Order: sequence, then structure tokens, then C-alpha cells
Amino acid sequence: MPQVDEASRRAALPAAAQRALAEAEERRRQAAAEAAARPREYGGREGPDPSRYGDWEKKGIAIDF
Repeated sequence: MPQVDEASRRAALPAAAQRALAEAEERRRQAAAEAAARPREYGGREGPDPSRYGDWEKKGIAIDF
């Protein structure tokens, strides 16, 4: 079975799908750049922001209250 590279696979997609993939890739790039620009928090939780994702517990124990 021959290997098909990503570029030829994308070239076979309709123009609307190619634009959607390009827009999604640009959004991911912008999100990564914004995350890198944020200052590092020392001594804080690792992972996603709990206020955004509603994750107010760590190992089953409620925190930040």
C-alpha cells in the first residue's frame, strides 16, 4: 500500500475544506503564541485554568475556597 503524504491528500480536498484547514491551523498557531506570551505562574496549578473549566478540585480535594 503506497504512502500518501499530507500535501497530496490536502490537494485532493475541495477548496472550502482547504480554507477551513488553513483557518484552523492559523487559530492553533495564534493560541500557541498567546499561551507562550502569558507570564509563567510559579507555585500554581498545572494544566488548564480551573475558573474556565470548572475544575476546582485536585485529587478529590476541593481547593481555592
